[in-house]
Amino acid sequence: MVPKAIIFIHLLAATIWTGGHLILALGILPRALKKNDFSIIAQFEERYEKIGIPSLLILVVTGIYMATVYAPSFFDWDLGDHYTRHIALKLMLLLITIGLAIHARFFLIPKEKLQPLAWHIIGVTITAVLFVLVGFSARSGGIL
Repeated sequence: MVPKAIIFIHLLAATIWTGGHLILALGILPRALKKNDFSIIAQFEERYEKIGIPSLLILVVTGIYMATVYAPSFFDWDLGDHYTRHIALKLMLLLITIGLAIHARFFLIPKEKLQPLAWHIIGVTITAVLFVLVGFSARSGGIL
């Protein structure tokens, strides 16, 4: 059984990660697009990254720990197993997040490409919400 403190820390980090991206996508991005001002996003990112990136790292570490407890035979890839299926989905979402982040960091942000970055922000936000949905499904007995 996973200690409740680990689950709480994981949930708190998920709140920061997902909430920050919802604020960015729903509050900051529309204003930046309306004004066609890349600096609005850059200013938010500069402040948010100080808690967003550590939150993502905490999510990965606590997620790996919980995966070893809930699905110790994960690498058997038995997708019929409830937790293995959910962990596999979370790993896919993590790879999507990392791919979008790397592309944005090295190709879009340095060139201040606002429109393509907007699509990345929407993609990462949807992915963050899907992380929460998959986590909820895993803990609630499954909706996926």
